Amino acid sequence: MYKWQEEKAKMAAKPIYRVVVHQQGEIWDLYVREIFQSELWGFIEVEEFVFEDASRVVVDPATEKLQRTFDGVKRSYLPLNAIVRIDEVEREGPLKAVKTDARVAEFPRPFPLPPRGEG
Repeated sequence: MYKWQEEKAKMAAKPIYRVVVHQQGEIWDLYVREIFQSELWGFIEVEEFVFEDASRVVVDPATEKLQRTFDGVKRSYLPLNAIVRIDEVEREGPLKAVKTDARVAEFPRPFPLPPRGEG
């Protein structure tokens, strides 16, 4: 098996997550391979962004905008109150940025503070 085939097989074995985020009047659909609870209080870390095949003939401006936004980004920290939902999906889909007038409910506030270490 060639090295590129091994890499492709490894990537196929990792799950893909669709993260739906409310960002400044838009709803974004992002696809990532890694999600973590961040050490930064009130944030989720997402890594390994997955983009659809770039050889498509149809070009969507919203998709291009998000690809430019996250091009070269190794890790992103998303605030908990901006996340609408997270789904594990079988494969990536198109990145979306849809304008919305809808109100998105935020997590209840205030967040309880984490316990402080003794010392």
